[in-house]
Order: sequence, then structure tokens, then C-alpha cells
Amino acid sequence: MYIVIDDRVLVTEGYQSLFTGEGVPAIGFTPSRFQEWVEDTSADHLNSVEAFLIGDCAERSTFPTMIRRRSQAPVIAMNEASSLEKTLELFAAGVDDVVRKPVHVREILARVNAMQRRAEKRRSSDEEVTVGEIKVHFDGSDPEVAGELMALPRRERRILEFLMRHRGRWVTKTQVFNAVYGLFDAEVDEAVVESHVSKLRKKLRAKLGYDPIDSKRYLGYTIS
Repeated sequence: MYIVIDDRVLVTEGYQSLFTGEGVPAIGFTPSRFQEWVEDTSADHLNSVEAFLIGDCAERSTFPTMIRRRSQAPVIAMNEASSLEKTLELFAAGVDDVVRKPVHVREILARVNAMQRRAEKRRSSDEEVTVGEIKVHFDGSDPEVAGELMALPRRERRILEFLMRHRGRWVTKTQVFNAVYGLFDAEVDEAVVESHVSKLRKKLRAKLGYDPIDSKRYLGYTIS
């Protein structure tokens, strides 16, 4: 889920529509409503946020610190015009990236995906993650399930690795597709993700006796 903050409802609604067109959920807020939301919303909801997009609005330089108190998701500022001074001020305030409008939502998705990959590499310095009876390695080897190696096709293994890296968070079908096939792979339909996940869940259920992957409409998938 992406959060868009801007004084103008026309802007937030426009980006909501554009993200929805890419299969990615988004919510728009005015600055005052966003401040209330980020302070009062539950940790579970915040964990589902992939990135915060800050448009032109008053006191936006205070938002990165406000966000960091509750979330580690990337914060991207969107500038109406090119200005080195404004850009440097925003980076000093703690944003992760600055883009100039108009910017296609696919470019935003690509930037966030790149930031997440870098963060995952830093988090994965231990080269393995364990959730319950599932242990995955990030060196290309098969995962361990219930104490035994489970041979998986490459796509299913990469989906399991992606879910494990985002354990406790909801990831959309589009995010899974982008992680496995690449953001701009137009040769494969996103619907293939459902097939891969279905096969993976069946294998894990047979081995564990339960399904560790949960799915919900609009939210996507999570593993626990």
C-alpha cells in the first residue's frame, strides 16, 4: 500500500487512481488527516505501507521524522519544479528520494523496489531467515521445512524468499510479481503469481500440516 500526502484532493485522488491502475493499493491524505492517521493507526496497518509520497504541502519537512517514529518504509518527496535548494532541504529533513512531477507511478514503483532490494541485502547479511518451521537461505539453495530440505522450482522458491523477507507484512500480487519477474516484464501476466502461490501453499501444507501463508483480497499475501 502507498500513502500519498498533498494539500490538494485532486492530486491525492489522481495518484490513487494511477496506483490502482497498476494493481497497487493507495490511500490519499491531506496533511492534517495524515498526521492523525500516522499517529493513531495500528502497527499492523503501518507494516503494510510500502512507501510514503509527500507532495507540495505546508510543513512537509516535518513529515519524515513523524513517519520514522512509526515506520521504516521509504519516504519520497515530489517536487512541482526543479530546485536544488528545496531538494537539499528535503534530503536534510530525512526523505529517501526526491522526484520531480510529473512522474509516472511505474517509476515510483521502480525506485521503491530498488530501495527495498538494497534494504533486504543489508538485512540478509545473516543469509537466512526462520519463521516457525520454515528456514530460507538467500544463497540460491532450497529452504528447510519441518527440519528437511524442500526442493522447489525457482519461481516458487523466490516467492517464498520474498514472503519471508517481508514476514509479518502484507505484500500485494503486483509486488510479488515485480520481485520474481521484474517490474517491466510485459511478456508474463501477473495472474501467474496466483498459480505459483497456490502450488507453494499446497506443498507447505502437505509438509507442515497447516498453511503458513495467508491471503486477503486487496491486501495480498503474508506468511507467519
